[in-house]
Amino acid sequence: MVMKKFLMGNEAIAHGALDAGVTFVSGYPGTPSTEVLECVAREKSADVYVEWSVNEKSALEIAAGASYSGARVMVTMKQVGLNVASDPLMSLEYIGIKGGMVIVVADDPGPISSQTEQDTRRFSQFSKVPLLDPATPEEAYEMTRDTFDISEKYRTPVIIRPTTRVSHSCADVTLRPAAAPQKGSGFVKGKEWVIFPRTSYLNHVRIAKRDVELAHEFSSYRYNTEEGEGRRAIATGGVPYLYTREALALLGQEQCKVFRVATPYPFPEAAALKFLESVDEVLIAEELDDTIEHYLIYLIGKYRLNVSVRGRADGFMPSAGELSTEIIKQKAAEFLEIKADTHEAAAPEELPVRPPVLCAGCPHRASFFAVKEAMKGRKAIFSGDIGCYTLGNAAPLDAVDTCLCMGAGITIAQGIHTIQPDSVNFAFIGDSTFFHTGIAGVVNAVYNDHDIVIVVLDNSTTAMTGHQPHPGTGRTVTGEVSEKISVYNVLSAIGVKCIKRADPLDLEAAKKAVIQAADFHGVSAVLFESPCAALFKSEKRCVVNDKCVGCRACINKLGCPAISFENSRAVIDVTLCSGCTLCTQVCPCGAIETEEA
Repeated sequence: MVMKKFLMGNEAIAHGALDAGVTFVSGYPGTPSTEVLECVAREKSADVYVEWSVNEKSALEIAAGASYSGARVMVTMKQVGLNVASDPLMSLEYIGIKGGMVIVVADDPGPISSQTEQDTRRFSQFSKVPLLDPATPEEAYEMTRDTFDISEKYRTPVIIRPTTRVSHSCADVTLRPAAAPQKGSGFVKGKEWVIFPRTSYLNHVRIAKRDVELAHEFSSYRYNTEEGEGRRAIATGGVPYLYTREALALLGQEQCKVFRVATPYPFPEAAALKFLESVDEVLIAEELDDTIEHYLIYLIGKYRLNVSVRGRADGFMPSAGELSTEIIKQKAAEFLEIKADTHEAAAPEELPVRPPVLCAGCPHRASFFAVKEAMKGRKAIFSGDIGCYTLGNAAPLDAVDTCLCMGAGITIAQGIHTIQPDSVNFAFIGDSTFFHTGIAGVVNAVYNDHDIVIVVLDNSTTAMTGHQPHPGTGRTVTGEVSEKISVYNVLSAIGVKCIKRADPLDLEAAKKAVIQAADFHGVSAVLFESPCAALFKSEKRCVVNDKCVGCRACINKLGCPAISFENSRAVIDVTLCSGCTLCTQVCPCGAIETEEA
């Protein structure tokens, strides 16, 4: 039965997979991709298996095993997660798959919630994995269904690449009749699943031939379109296609020719060549890398066409960040040599910049503060990691000196220690990140006898991406009880000899634990264990009494968003306060106390 549902783009992808008969779904949470797997877990039948894997590499490898057995599978991650999964992906493309495999990689132009603006379209070309680029939630649903068929037809994983604006926008999506979950016939032994140099060579030849066939098929794919007329045209894809249509409408240029590329790899050469032969000038509107631009310039050279191109390569279009209707409108007007409408409403006054901060009552604030207080008078370097606790870099905490990628805090601290052994080298890492990519770094530290202090900020959840479970929580994505893996036991088993546990909200006990770990020679660890303030509320709140002298110690030391300053004294917003009591321990005047909420 055909029906309509109002869905977020990520939910549309989930429904597309379920309706295509997906049987196995794995992934690791990462904004803006997280809701895909969560929606599958919520909407699936009993025949569909779903899990949050320990990291993206594991998620892809587990899904590969299910695909080898004939099941239709999907793997979810964000763009930086693809870096973690790149090792199995590169080899998997040479091996091939059996059951259809769709890899959802959500890109983040801006970036809005990521450490990079990397473009998965480039990774697709590098890894030789076909990619589809939806512009709307409706297309995300349809393309997800299409990818399974493409995957099985060509025995290749296929990437679908929603960007943030597709993942998190909502629309009415028409859902088509669903197929039953396809588990396949099971694993059949054969040499094809073992990668050897000779096999890789032969499969590389096969992939090159397949790409030619797939590029030809993509040239007639229903989302690769050519619209309008004229010798000046715009080439675009993904969300910028929608911006382009809207910008042209605002300019009164709805009939301007537009070439839309929904399959950046393999590039639809025949369709692109037909387009180029009909124009003299092309403006390229795309986010992140110059992928479409690169291919079109290549074709212009290959076929010796007299077509000029304006885009990122010549500096005409922005080289970073998101595009918008306004940006494309301005550039299209200049390109088309028309005057844009200047009789528009004045732009709204810009709002003040409000950088992100740790939540009121966040135990990470207490952890950072305890470490800095304990290290007063000592030379200390703080290597951070990816998570809510990256915000520890902001004033007044200033407790994150480095942040590279997930799990790197532990290993970067080792490198700094080697060159600068006279400092106390701390490595902060969250509980979910510890399981994701932190353990190998601990092994390296113990094996090579690096003198570092590992601080595990255990708040019993994957807080940054929406409070998903992880191996240390004892719960799966579907709510079942599982084996709860102890961070303490893992550290002990690896060989960490000095492990101190403390509640960071008990300031004196936390400082004592830090000092003991810092004084130990070799690898030591502090486990700060306190639940996320957003999930576990206290029955108490902190209030300021008449002893306040306006010294601002609570504000200047902690930076808690619940504390402000009015009429020469501190004020606590009880609607924000979680009753963590850290401020009561910091106030030198005893001016902050607790009361029942």
